Amino acid sequence: MNDMSSIPIRKIIHVDMDAFYASVEQRDNPDLRGKPVAVGGSAARGVVAAASYEARAYGVHSAMPSITAKRKCPDLIFVPPRFDVYKAVSQQIREIFAEYTPLIEPLSLDEAYLDVTENLKGMDIATEIALEIRAKIKVVTGLNASAGISYNKFLAKMASDLNKPNGQAVITPKNGPAFVEALPVKKFHGVGPATAERMRKYGIETGLDLREKTIEFLVEHFGKSGPYFYGIARGIDERQVKPNRVRKSVGAEDTFSQDLHAYDPAREGLQPLIEKVWGYCEANGIGAKTVTLKVKYADFNQITRSKTVPAPMPAIADLEDIVSLLLAPIFPPRMGIRLLGVTLSSLEQRTPAAEPQLRLAL
Repeated sequence: MNDMSSIPIRKIIHVDMDAFYASVEQRDNPDLRGKPVAVGGSAARGVVAAASYEARAYGVHSAMPSITAKRKCPDLIFVPPRFDVYKAVSQQIREIFAEYTPLIEPLSLDEAYLDVTENLKGMDIATEIALEIRAKIKVVTGLNASAGISYNKFLAKMASDLNKPNGQAVITPKNGPAFVEALPVKKFHGVGPATAERMRKYGIETGLDLREKTIEFLVEHFGKSGPYFYGIARGIDERQVKPNRVRKSVGAEDTFSQDLHAYDPAREGLQPLIEKVWGYCEANGIGAKTVTLKVKYADFNQITRSKTVPAPMPAIADLEDIVSLLLAPIFPPRMGIRLLGVTLSSLEQRTPAAEPQLRLAL
């Protein structure tokens, strides 16, 4: 691992739209403004895809079962998602990014990394670029964006959360290692709840605790993520901002705090994963033909079930149907389910010519 002095200083901005889906709904329907709004299904098996800041004040958040959200906030207004609209707004935002740099790596419809070390405007100060981009997004879309600015992707991502909503923060090379040192590992991007719990068992609760572990220890206990954890504990992340990243697959998974035994909670737990992988594909203009469901049981044995369709799925509803189809035969399960995952593969870059058809399908 290189030390800081051997790494050229980069200028990375992470732009993250504030409560994106919910904000679009409030923008388009004045009756929803200032009210607690959840995008998602209100039915018993529904899941919150996004929550407005008014709803978040009650403890409502994305991936929460709708029934729980309603209990926390009885006045919560549910709005069905409109992915075609979110995608169109995301495209407007992408066009603003492209005025500043070709090095844009979308993570989903509502967030992206930009490398502005060398930029199309010849601007030296990345914080000023972020301010300009956020102002343009507001003018063009009427929506608020937050931004994080730093010398690597990990810290830019962490910085974008510091002054949300409608704010920005910078983490400099000088204060990066100290920032990481004080941060709880459960807040690290790339450390999920299951990994954070495993780290806790090894006495790792902060960045400082993580920094005290050797790379050999981290590789032994966390596999291929070990070198990444070793680096970020020191404020080092050498990953490049990769535009038009060609991937073989896109996946998301979740380990549940309690084992699942019934179909409805399992299907509910899969919905945020479906939305995450679909959002990534939409943001990157990718179509997928193969869906794989991963199921890990309480004894850590796991199975996968896949289905391939002849042409890329045109809408999220198609993905939801296939996941439900793959999930149903597993019930009743032979024992409790501790983890579920969804992976999309057989990926194809969508051609611009296919766009009108795609929007009609949505």
